[in-house]
Amino acid sequence: MVYEIATLNQMPQVDFVAALGDVFEATPNIALQAWLGRPFADVDGLHRAMANCVDAMSASEKLALIQAHPDLGARVKMAEASVKEQAGVGLDRLSAEEFEQFQLLNQQYKARFGIPFIVAVKNHTKASILASFECRLQHSSNVEMTQALAEIKQIARFRILDLVV
Repeated sequence: MVYEIATLNQMPQVDFVAALGDVFEATPNIALQAWLGRPFADVDGLHRAMANCVDAMSASEKLALIQAHPDLGARVKMAEASVKEQAGVGLDRLSAEEFEQFQLLNQQYKARFGIPFIVAVKNHTKASILASFECRLQHSSNVEMTQALAEIKQIARFRILDLVV
């Protein structure tokens, strides 16, 4: 369903969370907190409010948000939005060789940083995601935590743009 910003601004909290609770993977509390910042002038204001909620989270809450994301190219149950996003760049149709490559990189990344590799796939192709993996494996843990949160915010922005006019 697509919502107008004016409609979201007038929703009771429970309806607002039902509408936007999945914008940040498995973390409806962000929508719950953002609701307190209504009214939003536009989609940018809504996204900014939700991103500010992420920024205000404790380190453990941020880690839980990051860990809620599925591995790229994984054949596991994931949020509908993640399924669509990954399918949009063909990660649901990986050859056996590509699947193995993604699994290996996911494992290397998790072993190095302790978190899943997160990238806003709408900005990428399979090839650029693989190149991003290789590049980001060279980063420090602090850089990758910051990058993961930035990617999550970009993913949320794309999801909001799909839901709100």
